[in-house]
Amino acid sequence: MNFYSIKAIYKFEMARTWRTLMQSIASPVISTSLYFVVFGSAIGSRMVEIDGVSYGAFIIPGLIMLTLMTQSISNASFGIYMPTFSGTIYEVLSAPVSYVEIVIGYVGAAATKSSILGLLILLTARFFVDYEVQHPFMMLAFLFLTAITFSLFGFIIGVWADTFEKLQIIPLMIITPLTFLGGSFYSIDMLPPFWQTVTLFNPVVYLISGFRYSFFGTADVHVGVSIGMTALFLAICISLVGWIFKTGYKLKS
Repeated sequence: MNFYSIKAIYKFEMARTWRTLMQSIASPVISTSLYFVVFGSAIGSRMVEIDGVSYGAFIIPGLIMLTLMTQSISNASFGIYMPTFSGTIYEVLSAPVSYVEIVIGYVGAAATKSSILGLLILLTARFFVDYEVQHPFMMLAFLFLTAITFSLFGFIIGVWADTFEKLQIIPLMIITPLTFLGGSFYSIDMLPPFWQTVTLFNPVVYLISGFRYSFFGTADVHVGVSIGMTALFLAICISLVGWIFKTGYKLKS
């Protein structure tokens, strides 16, 4: 394992974050804070509790997941797309660096940035609502596992995309709607039976449900199923990344 190459890629990607703190960190935190103000304080004060949890606290896991998934995809996809767009990816591919080391460097940096962002939002939520984390180690495990999984997914999107527009299509047109419809702002038990069944086909439901369980000990789906679905999505992403490097899809042509 060439740790020097991993460190070089990782530091290069993280350096871009520190140069653009307003865009990379401040902007997502401020945007999420507005959700807490509108939904948590203004609307939440007029709503009843959900599963014994105040509405303002109930939406915290969903909002963190929303930001975590979109930022993980955005960071990883942009990180690998720019070298491909500028042609510098060939320098990386021709260097004595294995595919595993390339993925660890790019995905590791993207997952680190989104995890830091998720923790900052968690701390920011304290200014608006009171909450407790019943299972902190499980919460961190879900946080990091989701960050890694969607960073891998973003890496795949970055390799697939050939325009800046394509980088935004899946996060905006697929991931964000699935997150909003996946129980971020409500419990799926509140839906009619038919729509409860339909919602279970949304993979984001299992991520939000498992993450919410680590906070409040209640979930729409059994936590074991949530962990299994997250692990399955991670395995699929790893397999696709392996296939990309094995075939050289859009990297060697």
